[in-house]
Amino acid sequence: MNPALWISKTGLAAQDAKMTAISNNLANVNTTGFKRDRAMFADLFYQNQRTPGGQLDQNNVAPTGIQYGTGVKIVGTQKEFSVGNIQNTGQNLDVAITGQGFFQVETPDGDIAYTRAGNFQKNPDGVLTNAQGLPLVPQIELPANTKDLQIAKDGTITATVAGEADPVELGQLTLVNFVNPAGLEAMGGNLYRETAASGEAVEGVPGEEAFGQLEQGSLEGSNVQVVEEMVDMITVQRAYEMNAKMVSAADDMLKFVTQSM
Repeated sequence: MNPALWISKTGLAAQDAKMTAISNNLANVNTTGFKRDRAMFADLFYQNQRTPGGQLDQNNVAPTGIQYGTGVKIVGTQKEFSVGNIQNTGQNLDVAITGQGFFQVETPDGDIAYTRAGNFQKNPDGVLTNAQGLPLVPQIELPANTKDLQIAKDGTITATVAGEADPVELGQLTLVNFVNPAGLEAMGGNLYRETAASGEAVEGVPGEEAFGQLEQGSLEGSNVQVVEEMVDMITVQRAYEMNAKMVSAADDMLKFVTQSM
């Protein structure tokens, strides 16, 4: 088999994987708190027919080697956690993180998941939840007849409650961060799960140390840049076409050899 056929096949698979990442980025261009994926590649092992610096004779060494590459492979997809555009919504339960950090929510199986999406809701029990109905951690309960809800930049929640003359403090929103956020496992639903690669969650107060502040009445948009994704898409299309042409060229070479024999 002509090695060029196999190498071109790896190139087609790699470009197909990158196109999948680009299409997912574009599909989530309006998803609150979405972070774009970046595909990462590496060349495959080399077939060495002569090692660089090998002894040619008693007095000379080879200045270069003879090494044939065997293609490309995808080594990972990485989430880019740059902050997206902060969009003003005017809704008092919408909260954006203007910096580093994640909100915590409790999943149905009792585990903790993490999210950048701050489009919060209130369930029938008055508990503050994310858009999917998962309660925040620490849990915050809003009493009935609550009005003038205020969420400070440090996460302190106060409101005017029926029967109380002064605003009442109802809880504290905290954030967590990770040594390597790119190592988090994306679960879908704007949620992430801690892994050995991300390190353990470190909890803190918004605005302190490396944590970002909170902005009530706003949401963090996706960090996908449509123009950049479109340019990447065109580049991938051209690379895919070149690899496909290489497959055709290698096949034509094999046909020529076969017909000449």
